[in-house]
Amino acid sequence: MTDSSDGAFPPGARVRVRRAHPPGHVRTPHYCRGHIGEVERLCGHFRNPEELAYGRADHAPLALYRVRFRQRDLWPDYAGAVDDSVEIELYEHWLEPAR
Repeated sequence: MTDSSDGAFPPGARVRVRRAHPPGHVRTPHYCRGHIGEVERLCGHFRNPEELAYGRADHAPLALYRVRFRQRDLWPDYAGAVDDSVEIELYEHWLEPAR
């Protein structure tokens, strides 16, 4: 189930990943939590895998974004090129506008 036409964050928006540490099945990597990245694109709308893992499929689909992070921002000791980046697909409920 996809729809790439709307979402809270447009391409190019700077977003911060929530620094939450909920128990259970979580699809958002720990290493990006609390960090700022840039929305590369909206991938579409899908059911939340964090809810589906517990058999709860009655929630509305959520926007899924591809967010680009500079590797040096995620790992301060990163020795590669300054422009090296990593892209992570993150659901909208994990993102907030970066300030």
